[in-house]
Amino acid sequence: MADITLISGSTLGSAEYVAEHVAEKLQEAGFSTEMFHGPELYEVPQDGIWLLVCSTHGAGELPDNLQPFLEQLDDQQPDLSKVRFGALGLGSSEYDTFCGAIGALDQKLTSLGAKRIGERLEIDVTQHEIPEDPAEIWVLNWINLIK
Repeated sequence: MADITLISGSTLGSAEYVAEHVAEKLQEAGFSTEMFHGPELYEVPQDGIWLLVCSTHGAGELPDNLQPFLEQLDDQQPDLSKVRFGALGLGSSEYDTFCGAIGALDQKLTSLGAKRIGERLEIDVTQHEIPEDPAEIWVLNWINLIK
């Protein structure tokens, strides 16, 4: 099993690129990673450390490739008390549902017993042309919290 399971949801690919970039930084720090872009719930381990990277789509919704994952969490209500996680969201502050998707995932995981590690990062794509830059700063700090 990998040290860190990355779960990404993306509509146009930005969150996927960010997830791949932070995975590289985690690997450089000595962690093994496993990447899932829009997984089914049964595909991811029900323990260990997860890092969710998700863009917000439409009026605060999850991207289409991650919506089934949230629905499966709702339907199956798994015990995630053995999961610790980080949450990194992308969105536009031009919308009042800014980073609503990562907020929904954070709330769902917490309600199922998972414990968030550190603060959630919400990247405003109107302020950061290259969202990998603030994500890299965040993940390097986040690494210190999981050691």
